[in-house]
Amino acid sequence: MAKEKQEYQGVIKTHYMDSTPWWPEDSSRKDTPNILYILLDDTGYSDVGCYGSLIETPNIDAIAADGLRYRDFHVNAMCSPTRASLLSGCNSHTAGMGFIAEINMGFPGYQGSVGHEYGFISETLVRNGYATYALGKWHLVAPENRTSAGPFDQWPLGRGFEKNYGFLGAAAGQFYPELVRGNEFVSPPKTPEEGYHLSEDLADRAISYIGDLKSINPEKPFFCYLAFGAHHSPLQAPKEYINRYKGKFDEGWDVYREKVFKKQKEIGIIPADCELPAQDYVAAKWDTLTEKEKRILARYMEVYAGFVSHTDAQIGRVVDYLKKIGQYNNTLIVFMTDNGASAEGGRWGSTSHGYHYTTEKDQPLIGEEEMESLGSADVKVSYPSGWARACNAPLRMYKSWTHCGGIKVPLIIAYPDKLKDKGGIRTQYHHVIDINQTVLELCNIEQPAEINGVSQEPKHGMSMTYTFDNPGEKTRRHVQYYEMVGNRGIWADGWKAVADHAVNPTLDFSKDNWELFHTDIDFSESKNLAAQYPEKLQELIALWWHEAGKYGVLPLAESHLKRAENFNSKKMYRYAPAKPVTHYTYYPEFTSGPGPRLAQASFTAKVFLTYKPGDEGALFAAGDNNGGYGLYIQDKKLKFHNNWLALKQYHIDSDIDLPAGELELAFDFALTRPGAGIGRLLINGRPSGNMYVESQPLFGGGTFGIGKFPFISVAGDMKEKGKFPYTNRIDRVEFDMERPMDDMDFMLELEEALRNE
Repeated sequence: MAKEKQEYQGVIKTHYMDSTPWWPEDSSRKDTPNILYILLDDTGYSDVGCYGSLIETPNIDAIAADGLRYRDFHVNAMCSPTRASLLSGCNSHTAGMGFIAEINMGFPGYQGSVGHEYGFISETLVRNGYATYALGKWHLVAPENRTSAGPFDQWPLGRGFEKNYGFLGAAAGQFYPELVRGNEFVSPPKTPEEGYHLSEDLADRAISYIGDLKSINPEKPFFCYLAFGAHHSPLQAPKEYINRYKGKFDEGWDVYREKVFKKQKEIGIIPADCELPAQDYVAAKWDTLTEKEKRILARYMEVYAGFVSHTDAQIGRVVDYLKKIGQYNNTLIVFMTDNGASAEGGRWGSTSHGYHYTTEKDQPLIGEEEMESLGSADVKVSYPSGWARACNAPLRMYKSWTHCGGIKVPLIIAYPDKLKDKGGIRTQYHHVIDINQTVLELCNIEQPAEINGVSQEPKHGMSMTYTFDNPGEKTRRHVQYYEMVGNRGIWADGWKAVADHAVNPTLDFSKDNWELFHTDIDFSESKNLAAQYPEKLQELIALWWHEAGKYGVLPLAESHLKRAENFNSKKMYRYAPAKPVTHYTYYPEFTSGPGPRLAQASFTAKVFLTYKPGDEGALFAAGDNNGGYGLYIQDKKLKFHNNWLALKQYHIDSDIDLPAGELELAFDFALTRPGAGIGRLLINGRPSGNMYVESQPLFGGGTFGIGKFPFISVAGDMKEKGKFPYTNRIDRVEFDMERPMDDMDFMLELEEALRNE
């Protein structure tokens, strides 16, 4: 990242003996703090001990004891929008990230990326002498740009970070993540069997970066953006952490919620007169469950609690290292979560991270024999919505809702050298856009008018430093709007109006039911005053529309948790139109990225390779053991496997052994109806076995690989094979999306499949 050029102040003459040299001043800011952002994912308001949790988080609690806890701090209800606001200091719709990075709807507020006119704090700090590091979850770049070929302008190194280590998407498996270092895809440094876990890896890397800097240039400050993948699904943690909580949640989520609520009042993190809201329409009551259901569902929370405690331990390692090298007291720590607890696991929880994206139904309850696999690398767990409700105590609703359960989160600010009221609680109302200005004021840095030649738009936040020494001062924020996939909210001077579009039985936004809460005296939004104060409600609704126009919120879109009749979440968005690609060619040098678009398409995939008896390995594949597809050679046979979310498995073996030599191997697929079709193997053009496939999506799996599985085998019985690289030479892999229907035997197979529907 380029630094500000200083005008040369020496004297240059013909000979150096007659000239006066001059060296620019060191741009390192020796008198400013280090900055450490610690960002957790999908973590509820009451999921850390200092906010009332019964889960053990001693290291986060210790940060709070050295700093300030904010009990009325708010974010944007989903991950990408919160991250965009945190790093840019702007409202997410204005910056182009009204929803997640995966979705570009073709409107200014929903671009799936943040414009360079909304510069990140990393871009400002690096220009002011900071070393800048991004670690963990990014989720601010569109999927089509998450490839080894770039473009990289929206990757961390393109947004002011000098070093980057983490993952680019919404979620990563904690045991088999898709990692990026700098602008290159890399493999984890060890396997789960060797003790690998992503959270530990991120902590190791943060310690390494900080230690390296302070060894070489101890006076140079750092900005470390440490964004754990925890506690987004998949919920995965070392088993010893999970087993610490065996039996601790057997009383169920309703009793647990009551206990947390009591503790929150005892420690003063919520008002003494706060009330628990009534049962919502999403989560079930614990006492309606059978004993078997209770045993299984309690295990989900044991997994989650173990995950939280394990993450806390990694945070402790980083903080302990700062203390060890004498950097803790001069480090500004900002700890927060990106939104409230997630109800995406549904009534029964889920063992497949993508289940709720592909169907409108809840995943069925698992069997008791599957309980021990929860939290392991073999399943991608989301906990049930009942636990999400408990983890958000005392708040209403969840991630993606604009009720307080979606947007009110823990915030801890610690700066031991400067903050006097250690362990204090602050009650002022603030929003994530305010962090940017707070940090810049503490560092005595002005927001630049341009960054890398791009004129900067004004920031929307305000500094929170006035709260540090004045706990009783009234909040200086007066208005904040909210919107997330149709759910809407507006807060103004202690009053809040909320529209829950997810429960609207129609797709008509004008028919949303607006609620009204007096949040100054109703912290948890437990009393709807809409009928009592209709004029106040209309005033706030009108204000919402004003703010929506001001910050680029429109047009409104639907929620993926929509409850409307005949609503299909898979059809709710209009994406940027795909290029009409009918032929793909991949070479073995391909590193990583999305594969061909195979959804709802007939295609032929051909692999041109060299084979001799004994050769084996994956030829092409997408996904992992929790969902994906792959063509591979094993035991002299050509094989194809399609794994639908680890819930359905489709497999085919060639009916002959492979001959030696230069081969053309193929998987040929014809779509017979949406979500179903017939596939067959071909060896040098000769059919060699077929199979029927039915799933939605047909061939999903995410990250694509040539000559290996991207992470681990997509077939569950081959875990020990790992990435299973092909042992001989692959020349290329070709996908043709316009296969000819020219084989009578194959046509008969298709006809039979149609007759048997």
